[in-house]
Amino acid sequence: MRRDVSRQPLPTVDGVAPSRQTLPASGRWETVLDFLAERHTSVGARVWAARMRAGRVVDEAGRRVSPESPYRAGACVYYYREPEAETRVPFEEKILHLDEHVLVADKPHFLAVAPAGRFLRETLLVRLKQKTGLDTLAPVHRIDRETAGLVVFSVNPETRGAYATLFQRREVSKVYEALSSAPHASSDFPVTRRSRIVAGEPFFRMKEAEGEPNSETRVRLLQARADGTLYEARPLTGRKHQVRVHLAALGIPILNDRLYPEVIADAPEDFSAPLKLLARSLSFRDPLTGRERYFESERRL
Repeated sequence: MRRDVSRQPLPTVDGVAPSRQTLPASGRWETVLDFLAERHTSVGARVWAARMRAGRVVDEAGRRVSPESPYRAGACVYYYREPEAETRVPFEEKILHLDEHVLVADKPHFLAVAPAGRFLRETLLVRLKQKTGLDTLAPVHRIDRETAGLVVFSVNPETRGAYATLFQRREVSKVYEALSSAPHASSDFPVTRRSRIVAGEPFFRMKEAEGEPNSETRVRLLQARADGTLYEARPLTGRKHQVRVHLAALGIPILNDRLYPEVIADAPEDFSAPLKLLARSLSFRDPLTGRERYFESERRL
């Protein structure tokens, strides 16, 4: 369900929209504070109470929620997330296209598309809101934080569904480029990898499993370079980490991939060694005009 930003009881501040929490129907808590303190244990009751007293927690009508406010099943609570200080991602995004319906951005490596977990202000969505002043921006698809390249945002909530549907129905042609340092045999390419991708261990990692394939990627060799071999990958489906999983399975893992084929645990983030994966281009038939549209990243691996 998309959020109607015009009805938010708290404003967007410096590109950051308020978070929304719906109180479960099966409520067993005496107060809203009891629920929030239990649901968000990393914050704790004392911090939540301080936020409430400062007026930074409100209900759907914009009324302040106090530490004594009774629990109301089905009510909505709005508040601002206040994560610990974020490390600045030292690379800049670029707006490639902006019209009344869509914005196409060229995302750098290491920048998450939208707020989640420990990432809030250092995200592409927040940076773009700050840059454009468009509070209605919303991504209609995602790419990994580690991946650079194209991301499409909806500008107009009224037409958002039309563009999101293109991605849901796989009507967008996506082309990635990836650099691998593994030895290659040119006679093996082009190749199509089909497999069943499911959640793996740890929880943030995917894996191939037995069963009916639910993913397909077409891979061809582009260029042998001094620093590795450049490949083109065309995913025909949209599974999480699909290109990374498939290239690793083909024996050509992406350079600087810390998850595939093996997890590199506890390694500090190194801005000088980005994942060599780029969402190079996107093309689709515009759902409003019927016109063919093509966008290409200006970045290079």
